[in-house]
Amino acid sequence: MKMSEKFNKPYDPKQNEEKIYKQWESSGYFNPDNLPAFPDGTPREQSWSCIMPPPNANGSLHAGHALFVTLQDIFTRFERMRGKRALWLPGADHAGFETQVVYEKKLAKEKRSRFQMSREELYKEIWDFTQYNKQFMEGQIKHLGASCDWSREKFTLDDDIVQIVYDTFKKLSDDKLLYRGLRSINWCPKHQTGLSNLEVSYEERTEPFYYIQYGPFTIATARPETKFSDKYIVVHPDDDRYAKYKHGQTFDVPWINGTITATLIKDKAGNPEMGTGAMTITPWHSEIDFDIAKRHNLDYEQIIDERGKLLPVAGEFAGMSIKDARPKIVEKLKELGLLIKIDEKYEHSVPLCYKCKREIEPQLKEQWFIKMSPLANRAREAIEKKDVKFVTERHKRIALHWLENLEDWNISRQIAWGIPIPAKICQDCGEGMIDLNNDVKKCQKCGSKKLEKDPDTFDTWFSSGQWPFATLGYPDKNDYKEFYPTNLMETGHDILFFWVLRMIMLGLYRTNKVPFKTVYLHGLVRDAKGIKMSKSKGNVISPLEISDKFGTDALRMALVVGNTPGTDLNLDPNKVGAYRKFANKLWNVARFVIMQVAEIDNLPNLDEENQIYRNLQNFVDEVTDDIQNYRLHLASEKIYHYIWHTFADKILEESKPILQGDDKKAAAIQARLLFEMLKIQLKILHPFMPFITETIWQELPEKDSDFLMVAFWPKK
Repeated sequence: MKMSEKFNKPYDPKQNEEKIYKQWESSGYFNPDNLPAFPDGTPREQSWSCIMPPPNANGSLHAGHALFVTLQDIFTRFERMRGKRALWLPGADHAGFETQVVYEKKLAKEKRSRFQMSREELYKEIWDFTQYNKQFMEGQIKHLGASCDWSREKFTLDDDIVQIVYDTFKKLSDDKLLYRGLRSINWCPKHQTGLSNLEVSYEERTEPFYYIQYGPFTIATARPETKFSDKYIVVHPDDDRYAKYKHGQTFDVPWINGTITATLIKDKAGNPEMGTGAMTITPWHSEIDFDIAKRHNLDYEQIIDERGKLLPVAGEFAGMSIKDARPKIVEKLKELGLLIKIDEKYEHSVPLCYKCKREIEPQLKEQWFIKMSPLANRAREAIEKKDVKFVTERHKRIALHWLENLEDWNISRQIAWGIPIPAKICQDCGEGMIDLNNDVKKCQKCGSKKLEKDPDTFDTWFSSGQWPFATLGYPDKNDYKEFYPTNLMETGHDILFFWVLRMIMLGLYRTNKVPFKTVYLHGLVRDAKGIKMSKSKGNVISPLEISDKFGTDALRMALVVGNTPGTDLNLDPNKVGAYRKFANKLWNVARFVIMQVAEIDNLPNLDEENQIYRNLQNFVDEVTDDIQNYRLHLASEKIYHYIWHTFADKILEESKPILQGDDKKAAAIQARLLFEMLKIQLKILHPFMPFITETIWQELPEKDSDFLMVAFWPKK
C-alpha cells in the first residue's frame, strides 16, 4: 500500500469542499434512483424521504438556514448509508408578502414605488429578482454540504404546483369549506393588504384611556378617532347599572360633528369590567364590533380609509392620519365639555403588522375564507393518535392547544406577487365565482355579465401548506406513491402554526394521509451572547463567512453538538474554531493510521473478536440509537469524544509501542485493527462532517465503496 501525497499537507477546507461536492453531484447519488445495491446485489427497497422547507427566494441564507440544512442533511446521509432509498427534495418559496416587502425596500432605495407600477410590471420585476436569488441561494445550500436531489427541485410557482393549489381551492369550495364574504380583517395601511391572524404581532403598550360623555352614558375608549359614526351603545344585559334602559332605546347624543341618534344594544359581548361597562361600537374597524352588528342586524360605516386616514365623516379632521388626528380630537372634546377624564396608565395589546410594525387597522373587506374547524379536528385526531409524532412533547401540547377553536382563515392577499386567485367577481352583486379555466361568463347568482378577474393572490402559506404532496406529484406520480407520507419534517419552531400545522390539515384533507410521520422542530440561532440576530443590532452572523473561515464541517458540528431539539442555540465563532481543531485532529489521526498500513505489504485479516474492536461496535450501536431517536446533540458529541479522547489519546498511544516494536506480525495485526476502526469512525462521523470524512475516505488505500456517502453504515 502507498499513502497519498495529500497527507503531506495540513487539511485545507477551501481546497477540498467545492471539489468534493462536485464529485458527489457528478456521481448521481443524491438521486435515490441511482443508489448502489447492497454488497450482495440486493436492491434497496425501503424508502425514506424528507421535504426541504423551501427557503424564501429573496436573499441570502442566514444562520437558521444553515441549521436546518445541517440537521436534514445529517438524517438524509444517515438513512442513505443504512441502505434506504433516501430522498431529500429541495425547493424554494416565492414567499408572497415577505418577498414583496423585501422588493418594496429595494424600490424605495431606487426612489420608486410599487404604486407607480402596474401589477404586471411589478410581478415581472419580482420574478427576475427571485430567480436570481434562487440560483444564488442554491449555491449557498450546496456550500453547506446539502446532499439533496437537485434533479427534483421545486419552486412554489411551478405550473404543476400552482395547478394542485387551484385543485385544492376548488375542492374546498365543492366541499362547502370555502366562502367569500364581507368580514373584518387585519389590514396593514403601509403594505395595503389584509393579513391572517398569524401575521399580526402584538405589543404591550401603556396609553391614555379616554372617558367621554355620550348622552346619558360615559364611555371609555383608547381610540376616540373612531367615534364619528358610532350610533350604537353596547352594555351587558346583566349589568345592573344600565337595567333602567331598554334594549333598542334611542338617545340624542351631542357630538363633535353634531347630534347623533344612538341606540342601546344589550349584548353579552359587553364587558362590565372594562371602563364603565358601556361602549360604542365601530363595526367597520373592529372584529368584535362587527360580530355584534351582525347579531343585531345593525348597519356600519367606514371611518378610516385603507391608508389610515380619516374619511369625510370626520368633518374637520378628514384626511388626517390617526396619529395626527387623535390629540386634536381630544382637544375638541375638551372644548365641548365631553371629555370627563383621562386615565394615563391604560395597559393593552396593540396589534401590529409583523413585518413593518405599523398598527393594524381592521377593515371590512370581501375576502376568501376557509372554514378551519373540520380541518383542525382531523389534524388534532392525527396528532393524538400519533400518526404524526412530535420529537418534543412541549410542541405537541402547543399544537393541540392551537388547533382548538381555530378561526376561519383569510387566504386573500392584496398584493401582486403570488399565485393569482382563480376567480371572477360580479360587479353588480359582488358574488365570487371560481374560474379555473376562464369559462365563467355570467354571474351564477344574479346573471350579470359584468365580471372582473379577482385581483388578489393567495396567502403564501396556503400554497406552501400543500408542499409535501404537491412536490411529490399528487396523486399520480411515482414519487408520491413511493415517498408519501414523508418520514420527517424538520423546521423551526417559529413556523409551527404558520406552516407545520397547516401542512397537516391540508395534507389530510387532500390525501387522507398525514404529510409526514415525525416533526422535529429546532430553535432560533442566536449570537454568542444569546441575543436574537438582527441587522439593526449588527450581530448577524453569516454562515457562509464562518464556513469560509473555519470550514463547513466545523460550522456543522458547532450547530449540532449540545443543540437539543426545540431550544435556541447560541452560535459562537470560537466554538466553530474549536471544531476546526477537531477536523485537524482527525486529519492527523487518519494520516498516522494510513502511514502504518502503507508500510505493510500484506495486511492480515481483522480479528473481529478483539475487545477494542467489539467496544467500538457497541459504541456504534449507541450512536445509531441516538440518531434514530433524534438525539443528534448527543451522537455528535459522543463521536467527537471517542475520536479525540478514546481513539487518538488512548488507543493510538497504547498502540505505538506495538507498531514500533520488533514483532512485525503483531505490528501488522495492530495496524489492521486501527485501519478498520478508522473506517468505522469515518462512517459514523460522515453525516455530521461530510467533507473531511469523504476527503479522507477517497485517499484510503483500501475501502468498500468509491464514495463514503454511499458506504453502508457499520453494524454488528
